[in-house]
Formats: sequence, C-alpha cells, structure tokens
Amino acid sequence: MASAKKQPLLIGWREWVRLPDLTDLPIKAKIDTGARTSAIHAWKIQRFSEAGAPWVRFELHPVQKDNRTRIACVMPIFDEREVRSSNGETAVRLVVKTKLKMDGRIWPIELTLARRDQMGFRMLIGRTALKRRVLIDPAASFLTGREPGPV
Repeated sequence: MASAKKQPLLIGWREWVRLPDLTDLPIKAKIDTGARTSAIHAWKIQRFSEAGAPWVRFELHPVQKDNRTRIACVMPIFDEREVRSSNGETAVRLVVKTKLKMDGRIWPIELTLARRDQMGFRMLIGRTALKRRVLIDPAASFLTGREPGPV
C-alpha cells in the first residue's frame, strides 16, 4: 500500500520560523521566491579550521529591532557562494546547513550568513528551501500562527 503524500504547507509572505540547531528563539522571516538561497542576519563571522575542516563562528541577532539578544553559534562551513543582493551587489557568502522548523514541520536548508542590518527581516527564506514543501499565499501573513509556538 502506497503512503499518502504529505500536503504542502500553506504559508504567507512572512512567517514565524525556528532554527532548532541554532536557537530556540522564534525568528520572523520573509518568504522570498526571488532569492535562491535563504539568508540569516549574522555578526562577527569568523572562519577557522577544526581537524582540517572549515568551520565558522558567528553571532545571530534573531529578534527584529533588537541587537542585544545575541546567540553564539559554531558550525561547519558547507559551501561558499557568490550571491547577488537585492540592491544588485555581488558578494561571496559562507553557507551552512541547518534545519528549519515551520508549523511543526522540520526540514534541512542551506543558509547564507550575511549582515542584514538595513533589511526589514532578520531572515529570508529562499525558493530552494521552499521547493515541494510549501504553497505561498502572497496576500497573507502568519498563516502558520501569529504567535511563535514552542520548539
């Protein structure tokens, strides 16, 4: 007997998400199908090697309009990519692999580390992280809940 295919999650143009590998704090994220890769606001990005492998140390500032809440993170570097920002500038960014949690569902994503000081959202979720998992209603917000749920 074939298993039933999981229905895509219906989301709005912005949603509350979690990154359980990095923090238990909720993050307000913008859903951006124009962006290929997801990005998170990261400070103090420092590369280092551990047992010959590339790693990165960084701080997350997950709460919008709050630079006091800081989460220290250490992760292996998955990749480096040239990314074009919304203003047309190109930069090389470090990429880490982590898990995204939205409305109780968890799946792996690739996440670039970037300073997003001037951006309205601390996290942007790109189309690669959304592919075959969600349907987006661009006229709606917070379809998975207005209040961030528990991890």
